[in-house]
Amino acid sequence: MLPWIELDRATIPGDGDELRLKQRGQEFSIMLGSTELMNSRLSGSEEALATLAHERIAGRKNISMLIGGLGMGFTLRAALAVLPDDARVVVAELVPAVVDWARGPMADLHKGTLDDPRVEIHVGDVGALIRSKKAAYDTILLDVDNGPDGLTRPSNDGLYSHPGLRAAQGALRPGGVLSVWSSAPDSAFTRRLREVGFATDEVKVRANGKRGGARHVLWMATKR
Repeated sequence: MLPWIELDRATIPGDGDELRLKQRGQEFSIMLGSTELMNSRLSGSEEALATLAHERIAGRKNISMLIGGLGMGFTLRAALAVLPDDARVVVAELVPAVVDWARGPMADLHKGTLDDPRVEIHVGDVGALIRSKKAAYDTILLDVDNGPDGLTRPSNDGLYSHPGLRAAQGALRPGGVLSVWSSAPDSAFTRRLREVGFATDEVKVRANGKRGGARHVLWMATKR
């Protein structure tokens, strides 16, 4: 078996933790400590995050989508495949090096999506961006950390708290959808979504789509 090779390290702004980019043959992995945040072999649930959200807003004109976390680009690629030409997609990525990796060693994975005219890359905290906007987006997609109850970084708690969810609600247009990825179920998060006023569906998907893999959870929360 081929050995893993570490290609780069990047410090996460604000807390000093470090991401590591590793490669084994054609396979890539992004690690935080001993925790694997993402792997290039597993893309099905990240793709579903985009396609299921789009199904709920399809038919709107000039769709505005915010994606929290670039990662390996699976959610962005899936979004661009279904969005019309007049759509706009903002991708908020906290770690500048992740954008560099997308244009460098992982360019084949991203397939030129960062250069799509519909795409804007925002290097910064998605939570701060959400809090700065009012009725700006038709859908907000959050694939940050391992989900609401699988956090490797305590600073991400705010996104999934009552104040964070109210901020997301305020940043959505009427009938807009907050789409959230998680590695595991979280009944407390479902309850928080409903407590702030979202109409909420919880969808179980496979990590590798129709090919199986671990069961992940997506929340599709619609602004009433």
